[in-house]
Amino acid sequence: MSDLDKFKEEILKDYPRLKPDDRFRFSCHMQVECFNKCCADVNILLTPYDVLRMKRRLGLPSGEFLDRYTLLPIGPKQKLPIPILKMDDSEEKRCIFVDMDKGCTLYEDRPWPCRMYPLGQASPDETSQEREFFFVIKDDICLGHQSDKEWTVLGWMDDQGVAEYNEMGEIFKEITLHPKIQHGDPLEPKKTDMYFMACYDLDRFRHFVFDTTFLDRFEVDEETKEKLLNDDVELLRFGFRWLKFCLFGEKTLAVRKEVADKVLATYSVDQPEN
Repeated sequence: MSDLDKFKEEILKDYPRLKPDDRFRFSCHMQVECFNKCCADVNILLTPYDVLRMKRRLGLPSGEFLDRYTLLPIGPKQKLPIPILKMDDSEEKRCIFVDMDKGCTLYEDRPWPCRMYPLGQASPDETSQEREFFFVIKDDICLGHQSDKEWTVLGWMDDQGVAEYNEMGEIFKEITLHPKIQHGDPLEPKKTDMYFMACYDLDRFRHFVFDTTFLDRFEVDEETKEKLLNDDVELLRFGFRWLKFCLFGEKTLAVRKEVADKVLATYSVDQPEN
């Protein structure tokens, strides 16, 4: 069992469950003695929206951001590639984006796990009748829990700007938790690359949409084209729809009539009834 699996098992077994209106105490600021110490030697898994926000903040193409600032570990049970944020080469293995005096240098666009901390969110096994719940992470080095500042779970999430991340995360889960991913055979390399491109390497996906035969195969109106050309969030939403089409055979995109038979057969999408 991996360390991550052990941690998940520990959470489900031992951590007190919090509901949205439950309260906890916490405060983090520059005057706390442990300021920035939690931003080291951690595995921060990045969602597509995390990468979108961070690469846009840094003014980098998605491919360059991924190459410079992420790692792509592959485990034996891992169904899909998930980038994690690189730490620096210091003994403490600090987050690359942390200034030890000022804190996070891209705070407004920090990833979902950093926004949620010290809260975690857990989803019990699909065979369980238990619903998703929240829990408080209490690291030994963190002194923020000694504060008298009190929050509700929902109040903390609102204060930290989690809503947009959760909205995009729920759409992302429709891909990662799809039965064909969870219970089907591993994706072939070509489809794995399609998944990674549409989710994480958005600039490459934009090139794929506009500079290949993509628009000869799929019907995309002019207004949508304009959004895909200029709006990363709309492009990501479109990418999720395209993945549902090409990975799961769902009718989430309109195919041009003149190439319909070929395209639908290629992606194993059911033919429309006459």
